[in-house]
Amino acid sequence: MLIFHLGLLPTSVFSLLAIVALVLSFVMLGSHWLKNHVYSFAAESWVIAFLSASVGYYGHYEELYFIAILTALFRGSLLPYLLLRLVDRLGIEREFTPLLKPASSMMIGAFLVIFAYGVAEALGRRLDLPSGIAVLALTCMFSLVLIGFLLMVLRSEAISHILGLLVIENGIFLGSQILVPGMPLLLELVILFDLLVIVMTFGILVRYLKVHAGATSSRALQKLVG
Repeated sequence: MLIFHLGLLPTSVFSLLAIVALVLSFVMLGSHWLKNHVYSFAAESWVIAFLSASVGYYGHYEELYFIAILTALFRGSLLPYLLLRLVDRLGIEREFTPLLKPASSMMIGAFLVIFAYGVAEALGRRLDLPSGIAVLALTCMFSLVLIGFLLMVLRSEAISHILGLLVIENGIFLGSQILVPGMPLLLELVILFDLLVIVMTFGILVRYLKVHAGATSSRALQKLVG
């Protein structure tokens, strides 16, 4: 495993990139503007792409350079482009019916990060993980997963639900790059392809709901349940 032989410099680089990715998820919690969510996801994906390239460089995993390029192109460029087009076509600029205000959402997100750290610390002691970067990677991974779920719960727009799902996947991908960088290349490619299919499928569904139901908010669609 890479974490067994990390020096000070790679540890600092990985830690910085993981923390930046986590901070970018709070931009989504702190804003109701959908385009801000998309831009934050794009920046987060680029950070994870740099993380993949860094792990490939310091860990001598040459296949991770290819994964980093695909991550930047698909997660950081193509998926945000598709989401921005969807936002423009629907004419929905922001969340109008969130459960909580941005400050309250960020406060809950901070508590989730603390909870994730506690779980990661306990898991690190239980598994005898050799370095603090492993605990940090677990913390960021669990935090992003929980924040993704939080976005899906607190926000009502279908686009926010898509982004919540993508943040969850980003968290899992971030943790895997540090903890298990030797993951088979084919599996990585399947994950990236699945993301593209998910976004395209959700885009078709959201446009269908807008045309036939007149809304893309999950709360507005509750009236269809009978």
